[in-house]
Amino acid sequence: MRALLAAFMLLLAGCAALAPGADERAEVSAIVARAVAAARAPATKQQSALRQAHEAYRSERSVVNRLRLATLLAALPAPLQDDGAAYALLRPVVGGHGESPLQDFAALLAGQVAGRLRLARESEQAAREREQAAREHERSMRTAELREQALREQQRTLREQLDALKAIERGIVEREEKLRRKRR
Repeated sequence: MRALLAAFMLLLAGCAALAPGADERAEVSAIVARAVAAARAPATKQQSALRQAHEAYRSERSVVNRLRLATLLAALPAPLQDDGAAYALLRPVVGGHGESPLQDFAALLAGQVAGRLRLARESEQAAREREQAAREHERSMRTAELREQALREQQRTLREQLDALKAIERGIVEREEKLRRKRR
């Protein structure tokens, strides 16, 4: 009976090892664990982990190496983080959902990275719009200042002309008074 039970347990263990995607699930777990460990590590170890992932991907362009590198590029803090490169690495892996744990993980990570890239683009667009609005405001302020200056100049010119007309009028009035006095 014990032998039968032991054989049954071995059979179950063998079936579990042969279960579809078991190796890939283990790889996904290992990739995530390494990325978390690297993200928590000091900067020198982060750089080393990223360099090792780059070297592994260069030597063998497998899906697992692609995911390792993409996960590190997405998970590490700036300046090591590179969402654009991570997304470019993930795009070829993303396939139908449910086909394999690696593809599912790649789809999840690609979605997260794509979201961050979209937010970054929107943030850059908003910053450009703010800069443009600031330039337009500055331009309108300069235009308003120039108009105000032109109005002050026009006002000064009109005041001078008015003073000149008053002086002419006084001169005429004085001449008329002199002529009246002479007649008397």
